[in-house]
Amino acid sequence: MSPASDLLASTLADADFHPRLAQQRRLYEAAKSAIHQQQLGAGNKLPSSRDLARDLGFSRNTVIAAFEQLAAEGYVTSAQGSGTYVANLPQLAFISKASVATGGEAEAQLSKRGNDITAFAAGARYEIQPFAPGEADFSGFPFKLWQRLQNRLWRDARTDLLDYGQSGGYLPLRQAITDYLRISRSVKVNVGQVLITAGTQQSLDLCAQLLADAGDTAWVEDPGYWGARRVFQACELALRPVKVDADGMSLSEDDLATDPRLIYVTPSHQYPTGVVMTLARRRELLDVAVRKNAWILEDDYDSEFRYTGRPLASLQGLDTDNRVLYMGTFSKVLYPGIKIGYLVVPNALIEPFKIALYDLQRPGQLMVQAALADFISLGHFTAHVRKIRQMFGARREMLRRTLATALTGQRARISSEESGLHLVVELPDHVDDTALEKLAMESGIHVRALSTYYLAPPVRRGLLVGYAYVTPEKITHYGKVLASVIQSGCAEVVPPTCAKWRSQ
Repeated sequence: MSPASDLLASTLADADFHPRLAQQRRLYEAAKSAIHQQQLGAGNKLPSSRDLARDLGFSRNTVIAAFEQLAAEGYVTSAQGSGTYVANLPQLAFISKASVATGGEAEAQLSKRGNDITAFAAGARYEIQPFAPGEADFSGFPFKLWQRLQNRLWRDARTDLLDYGQSGGYLPLRQAITDYLRISRSVKVNVGQVLITAGTQQSLDLCAQLLADAGDTAWVEDPGYWGARRVFQACELALRPVKVDADGMSLSEDDLATDPRLIYVTPSHQYPTGVVMTLARRRELLDVAVRKNAWILEDDYDSEFRYTGRPLASLQGLDTDNRVLYMGTFSKVLYPGIKIGYLVVPNALIEPFKIALYDLQRPGQLMVQAALADFISLGHFTAHVRKIRQMFGARREMLRRTLATALTGQRARISSEESGLHLVVELPDHVDDTALEKLAMESGIHVRALSTYYLAPPVRRGLLVGYAYVTPEKITHYGKVLASVIQSGCAEVVPPTCAKWRSQ
């Protein structure tokens, strides 16, 4: 067997090397890879098709087809009666030089913005996941019902649902959302104001691109939602963290001395602390927005999950000056991968936002939008919300009881907010919540340190614990493990300067 045959045979023997491709394609990929890595250098003669077929155990036609593909793309040249040779490709010298500095791969030439965005993987650090290990539990989703709704649409062969969404989304879904928001969230809205987006991140991106320029200031809650910050940073906005206390976003004199273009808030259930913005704070914020000619972005990300009392009215419902853009999502109440959200914009912004949504995002998924419209209009959505609200509420209470029993006598405190998909275990000042996060991870438990959600120096310590997509059995078992981790952190000697429990 020739050296070239041996090299290719070794590559093809690796079961992980393009296992799903046909043999002809695998041979082509193996030869191309060897040429790129200069294992087969320019001018090297390849074995004849007959010899290579014998060495590899392939048919000769397979080898000939691979050679023809390599020749068509300029990797090899053939001369009648002489054989097949690796071509002299000048660009490979450039690739090789670049590879020397990057361990074998050409350096990624990202923009400054690209480097800033990818230098810090926020999602992996901040996304609140089910605290117990294993797959997330989506057993509450009505799979068979959803399948029937989709199958009916495909049987009807609705060709109009195969196109892009050119008018802000599927009209019946926009109407269903309009009716739902008017009744359940006290949103002042007509169907023309509702745009269907691919979720909150896309809604935020549209707002940032159309309502602010690079260098403009955006007020954000502190601590606050990491996803909003990432969008604003990508749009090169200047972030100003605004303190959150027990009444929601708290504007200081220093804050009021600045002029924001955007104000991002989660007033009905602040992310991540869970506090509710008071009516006085809401009215103050609306007044400030008018005086400073700013836009308020209201993210109502989980209003369906309020376990006691009626859902709180929206901030947008109090707005008399058309300064609020209201957004929500179905990713929490249905399933994350559905990637359908909605954005309610003031009348003056409808046309610009529709144009930008279509030109920049080319929205689609009309079949899924149509299925969701039927799901809502036929009453299934209301029934589903009622079911999972009860389910998640029971899981929240189970986790609270498990933690509370174990933490009796400790200085940790479990948040009292009866809403959302996670709870906050507030910790004494002396406890390093990031260290506890790592300690929990060693036990296979996924929690997030509250202090890491601050832009300014943190003023509270705690752990965010997601419970919604965890089975009851895991909550009971791993809740006790988590309680033990928290106990160990709170049992440390309290430094004199940190002896005062900070509850706000």
